[in-house]
Amino acid sequence: MGIRRLTIVLLMSSLLLLGTLAAEATGSNDGALGTWATEGGKSHVEIVTCGEKLCGSITWLKEPLDDKGMPKHDINNPDTELQSRPIIGLPLLANFIGGTEANVWDDGTIYNPEDGETYSCTMTLLDDATLKVRGYVGLPLFGKTQVWTRVN
Repeated sequence: MGIRRLTIVLLMSSLLLLGTLAAEATGSNDGALGTWATEGGKSHVEIVTCGEKLCGSITWLKEPLDDKGMPKHDINNPDTELQSRPIIGLPLLANFIGGTEANVWDDGTIYNPEDGETYSCTMTLLDDATLKVRGYVGLPLFGKTQVWTRVN
């Protein structure tokens, strides 16, 4: 009976440890989730989980209409079939995974509807209300950083 009790205790301890580790792994993405105002306040981007990765799309524009008073579309996309996509709802961030450091997400991409290009990207949560987003070509050294502010 002592061995059986010990086995049960060890099994329950193992399950508790696995549950804690799983919660920590899932929680590693939580900090970036939510809606963020891009630098300059031109748009809002909602970051959500997409499977085990993070992704994000444009949910609001300061100037949602073009010069003709129509909703803006992805007119700079090199793929002519995608040029009719509305900017609001446009996928902007894709495939981010938790990095080796806490509050860092790597291996993602960011799409820039202003030039129709997709760039490699990293995101770093500086604090609960501030997200550093760095898009780059090749190496992070060759890129541009924006600081986004949490909306909710």
